Amino acid sequence: MAVSQKFLLRVHLTTDVVVKVSLTKWPESVEELITILREKLNPRLDFEFTLQYEDPDFDGQLTCLLDIQELLEKGTLKVVRSESDVSSCASSDTDILPHVPLAQRLKCWPDTFPVPTFSYEVEHLLEEGNRAFEMSGKHLKLTRAQKHNILETMASAMHTFKAYPSDGDVGLAAEALVTTHPCLKEPGSRNGSYGWKTSLKFKMGNYRTMLARSGCVEVSVNAGRRSVNYLPNFPRGEDQVSLEDMRVQIKNEVEKTEPNKVMIEKLMQTTFALRRHEIVQDNPMVKNFLEKWPALRFDTQVSICAEFHRVTNINLRNQFYAELDRHTPRLMALYRQKAARTGKISEALRTILNHYDLQAPDINVKRTAVLRALPVYLREEDPEFFKTCNADTLDESTLIDTSVALLTVVTDGASQTSPVHFTSSSMAIVVEGDLVMRDIPRFADAFALLFGLIYALHLDYPRKLVHTFTFVQKIFMGLVDGKPLKPCLHALKNDLLLRE
Repeated sequence: MAVSQKFLLRVHLTTDVVVKVSLTKWPESVEELITILREKLNPRLDFEFTLQYEDPDFDGQLTCLLDIQELLEKGTLKVVRSESDVSSCASSDTDILPHVPLAQRLKCWPDTFPVPTFSYEVEHLLEEGNRAFEMSGKHLKLTRAQKHNILETMASAMHTFKAYPSDGDVGLAAEALVTTHPCLKEPGSRNGSYGWKTSLKFKMGNYRTMLARSGCVEVSVNAGRRSVNYLPNFPRGEDQVSLEDMRVQIKNEVEKTEPNKVMIEKLMQTTFALRRHEIVQDNPMVKNFLEKWPALRFDTQVSICAEFHRVTNINLRNQFYAELDRHTPRLMALYRQKAARTGKISEALRTILNHYDLQAPDINVKRTAVLRALPVYLREEDPEFFKTCNADTLDESTLIDTSVALLTVVTDGASQTSPVHFTSSSMAIVVEGDLVMRDIPRFADAFALLFGLIYALHLDYPRKLVHTFTFVQKIFMGLVDGKPLKPCLHALKNDLLLRE
């Protein structure tokens, strides 16, 4: 009796959930494999997704699976939720999705920190200590070496998520430690973890110092906004010379009549560390940098979303629109409350809201109103940032002195003096006098892409709109930098938490 052959795959569903999948026959296409996985792993895969595989041609780095022949038997796959899965994204600009090589962090800071396994001696000691604490409430006393092992192991685990965790991140890690091992709780501490939190802060500093001495460039420079992959090391086996050769290869491929998008994406992923080193350490002019890396202009909206994902491990569109839509009702209520008062700010808000009330109900109209009114509400206004021009008379030479701007392109008959345009022909982004992105369909898309571009190219926020962009960074995108919110932002954050 013949035994049917089985094919095994290892599938990463999330950063911490990995399953083994057994197939009775090898799929004939990637689409068939996705259908099989959806059936076998339902409801876990009840969303649109693509697959990445460990590419042996690039030392096991993750690459989009476009041809089933690339997948090896007993291969490893990673499920990547499509940016177009969230209805609020409403975009088809994500044919090639971002992926992260093994040299970069694959995880964001978790809501519940996963406490790592310590040395055999310490694990045995904690097991006995937890049992004694459960029976008699007795706390465990550690030797200096035992505590060192716990702190060192925790610091290493924390570094896999962030090199510079915030105060809140460290607090979550400390709370997870004493929750997992209650015998480590400190008598007299409000939550039993304050001392551990302090110790972990010092240990993370020492851990970064140790890494810097060993040549880890990520922690040997000031980390600015301290993104997940702020300044990664070069991929294993690569150096500046080999990565520069890849950059030239990318440039040559982009200039072809029919460029190979898959190859460009692979090489852009591999050369990510080279771009970050150049951006952070050399601070080049944006125009010169984009000429050197033309793939960032090639299918620009997809490229910027992918680069932002590499820097932060956050899906730009999904996160931006999900949080924008979640806070929209409360923000609109706050705007109307402010507009009902007297004063220059209230009058400016009334003008925007009066224009909004004349529009037909539409999610994109509402997003435009919320984002355009945000800087006004925060008492920021920069006429040089919100620019308007006619589609037939656009002259790029007039933008030379513009540092950064969102350019609304309107058709004949539209008023260029209106404070907000809900039915523009298109949007464009200007940085350092250069029209870096154009033909963006909606105002909210342009705002999100500009934020992504600022992070991807490590640019400063517009000088007169710092509060607005900091609000987007910390409240919408959840990108904390360890710095406290300014009073006006803290007040708005508290107002958003209140019920209407």
